[in-house]
Amino acid sequence: MRYTHLGRSGLTVSRLCLGTMNFGPQTEEPDAHAVMDAARDAGINFFDTANVYGGSGHRGWTEEIIGRWFAQGGERRERTVLATKVFGTMADAPNGSKLSALHIRRALDDSLKRLQTDYIDLYQFHHVDRKTPWDEIWQAIEVAVQQGKILYSGSSNFAGWHIAQAQETAARRHYTGLVSEQSLYNLITRDVELEVIPAAQNYGLGLLPWSPLHGGLLGGVLKKEREGVRRAAGRAVEALKTHQKQIRRYEDFCDQLGHEPGDVALAWLLHQPAVTAPIIGPRTAGQLTAALRAEKIQLDADALKRIDEIFPGHRPAPEDYAW
Repeated sequence: MRYTHLGRSGLTVSRLCLGTMNFGPQTEEPDAHAVMDAARDAGINFFDTANVYGGSGHRGWTEEIIGRWFAQGGERRERTVLATKVFGTMADAPNGSKLSALHIRRALDDSLKRLQTDYIDLYQFHHVDRKTPWDEIWQAIEVAVQQGKILYSGSSNFAGWHIAQAQETAARRHYTGLVSEQSLYNLITRDVELEVIPAAQNYGLGLLPWSPLHGGLLGGVLKKEREGVRRAAGRAVEALKTHQKQIRRYEDFCDQLGHEPGDVALAWLLHQPAVTAPIIGPRTAGQLTAALRAEKIQLDADALKRIDEIFPGHRPAPEDYAW
């Protein structure tokens, strides 16, 4: 496993990040613990979760599962760079969601209890809160840092100008601000190349792409359907109708390369200069093993050019649509 710094920070993280959203609703606790053990043994030290993971009936379930894994000892917590998120609704009451100073304080303490730890390495804003001023948000985060409850801050699902707004406010407060942005980014959905990636690079944020296989659409879905193994599901169903010809060309090209489509899709992200670590979300240890192959794939300039021809991307704005 290769490692890199998270954005401009000195924090060292693995080039793949273990996403845990499936833990609980899709993956039972013993299996989730086995996946985390396998990830740790493979050198993945970067785990991502969120306080709302677990489903509407059991929000916080995923954090609880991770907390019980940490409680087993064996330096599980000490060897893990732990990232979680705040924003989503955790209580059906005023101040039970978003990024007010009150909700941040309560949500952080609740996450710490569920995770059975006394600090979070990377505390991420799960979405932008348009009604809470950044001075209030940063004041709450600065207090948490002073208390030793968090070390770094990150964003998720931000627009480029949200990143700029957050960072300029942080600079006025002489605070570090954001060190990472977690965005939807894959060969099918490359909109972040317009403004989010340029903003992240300008301010020194590491990019953490979520849904790197677009819900399985880039994981060899047509090949699997022909073999009767698996049909498209989730976000991949509608997208397949639109992108079927591209997917077929892509899968044929992956065959020429001698690699599985899902491995190539992850490898492509790892070749993008703004990307720190794609977030993989295996439901089983076997799916984790498959994802690990991508970290070793090297794509040359010709292969990258061919992939761009199949899935055209964006230039930074405004040149993408203006002179």
